[in-house]
Amino acid sequence: MRDGDDGALLDAYSAAVVAASEQVGAAVVHVEVAQAVRSNGGEGQRRGSGSGFAFTPDGFILTNSHVVHGARTIHVSFADGASCDADLVGDDPDTDVAVIRIGGHQLPTATLGSSRKLRVGQLAIAIGNPYGFQHTVTAGVVSALGRSLRALTGRLIDDVIQTDAALNPGNSGGPLVNSKGEVIGVNTAIIPFAQGICFATAIDTAKWVVEQLLQFGRVRRGYLGVAGATVALSRRAVRYHELDAESGVRVESVEPGGRARRSGVEPGDIIIGYDGERIAGIDDLQRTLTAERIGKATTVTLLRRAQKLELPIQADELPPRQ
Repeated sequence: MRDGDDGALLDAYSAAVVAASEQVGAAVVHVEVAQAVRSNGGEGQRRGSGSGFAFTPDGFILTNSHVVHGARTIHVSFADGASCDADLVGDDPDTDVAVIRIGGHQLPTATLGSSRKLRVGQLAIAIGNPYGFQHTVTAGVVSALGRSLRALTGRLIDDVIQTDAALNPGNSGGPLVNSKGEVIGVNTAIIPFAQGICFATAIDTAKWVVEQLLQFGRVRRGYLGVAGATVALSRRAVRYHELDAESGVRVESVEPGGRARRSGVEPGDIIIGYDGERIAGIDDLQRTLTAERIGKATTVTLLRRAQKLELPIQADELPPRQ
């Protein structure tokens, strides 16, 4: 390849990054928070920061739950120097997505794209405020799709985007955008001491969470009232009951007065199905307990010693996290 061709390719790449960052950059904000901290000496404050981006002209801003959860005060600043206080609309620690709001109108906004048609290898551009360096742009590619990432709550975040666009502390909550300047993910995590392995919550997941937060102030999920752990099934049980999974959820404890207790679920039972769906582990059970199943009459399939049982059950609504 001739030197001129190398230059043309480099120029095209640079032009895409420049155009996307200019299109989205004005909507990206620096988020500063103060959280109450209790210690032996009394109550104090802990300060933190992250990133976010406006997605409506009247002041709704997307960021990470771990940036603003439990914040006493939230302050945001734009690239042009404008700054103001923000209020928390709602946050979902299980997907690490949060919505905050500021007063205003005709604010610069980022366009929310779709993560459904993403391809591994396509351009990915991250914009944020790592270590307080405001409006830093890094670029890379979509390294992998469909990853799962464990949230701070212990629940799996599904459909996570892996990218090698460099992220650092402070990038959390900022947008991951494509070459058209459309947001394809919300930057959420890095792996300490690893290079080129960073993660973003897919924008399709974030949009669903935003709808829930704007409507209810939180994400509604089902709740059975059991504590459990993923366990392997014996080969004998798998063969005898002709099961298509080799693991399930062993019930460790049952909440007094909860739905599971009232339905006859006992400690030691192994849950292998819920509402007609196979349950091979605790993550499968959590995924099935969506808002649509709250109050729905259905069944839980379980193994109790040598028996396979189906018990009628209804999910309650999971209480909000404190």
